[in-house]
Amino acid sequence: MSTGARNGDARARLAAPTLAMLPKIADSLSFLYLDLVRIVQDDTGVCAQIETKRGTDTVYLPTAALSCVLLGPGTSITARALSTLARHGTTVVCTGSGGVRAYAGILPDSLTTTWLENQARAWADEDSRLDVAVRMYEQRFGTDVPAGTTLAQLRGMEGQRMKSLYKLLAQQHGIGRFRRNYHPDQWDQQDPVNLALSAANTCLYGVVHAALLAMGCSPALGFVHAGTQHAFVYDVADLYKAETTLPLAFALHASPNPDQEARRKLRDGFRLIKLLPRVVGDIQALLSPDTDTDDDSEPDRRSADMVHLWDPKLGVLPAGVNYSPEDA
Repeated sequence: MSTGARNGDARARLAAPTLAMLPKIADSLSFLYLDLVRIVQDDTGVCAQIETKRGTDTVYLPTAALSCVLLGPGTSITARALSTLARHGTTVVCTGSGGVRAYAGILPDSLTTTWLENQARAWADEDSRLDVAVRMYEQRFGTDVPAGTTLAQLRGMEGQRMKSLYKLLAQQHGIGRFRRNYHPDQWDQQDPVNLALSAANTCLYGVVHAALLAMGCSPALGFVHAGTQHAFVYDVADLYKAETTLPLAFALHASPNPDQEARRKLRDGFRLIKLLPRVVGDIQALLSPDTDTDDDSEPDRRSADMVHLWDPKLGVLPAGVNYSPEDA
């Protein structure tokens, strides 16, 4: 066998990773943000090409160890590179600058359905759906919710908390009474705080959306919000507004360009607090509070090779089996 043939076989084996080669989402969920680069596939692997004054610099990407690649402005990617990322189970998300807006996502066949199944089970049962909503409230405000609290009562409690927070931030920054108003059709007519808050929240939604896509969750199955394809995005984003978008928006009350400054400052702030990995951990805790995601004994269910069949009485059955009766 020629050396070229052997090298070709080796590359083919690397391009089709086994289950053991794929990292667990809980262990190594990592995000790589790229912009102003061209991503291509060569004989060695997937690489990012950057044009410099010295020529073209090449940086190879650890595709098998990446769970999500965020493609920012100025990026282009070849079909061969996309195919390799898909084979390695890497989600590709097209985003705005700094990954603060998610425009589209490409999910690989090998992406686990574990978290989507957990989300669907919790969402479909009224008691478990309320339980997730309660735990969201407790995480947001650091207080326990009395047993028997209804969702309507929870919304009322949340509204009172937010009014108090608005009042406190307004006093801290020496501005008058604040009222949250969001009018997309009258964007430029909003006051600076509302304008900054609207822009900052949009950025936050993009980060959360990217995390949900990387996990394989449905952005549409919300536990508090409903009726929109981004319902779960809004649910999760609410967990972080009190410490990210709200203080920033009030701090920009005198800014001549509050929406632009909000986007720029928030992008830097997200990097500082490492928001993306934190969002993933919080979603896992909400959807599966009794599961230790760092437990090495749990099998990695990320690969599409581990496909099963569902049976309402027998539970999970192996796929790839002919279940026709032998005497049929």
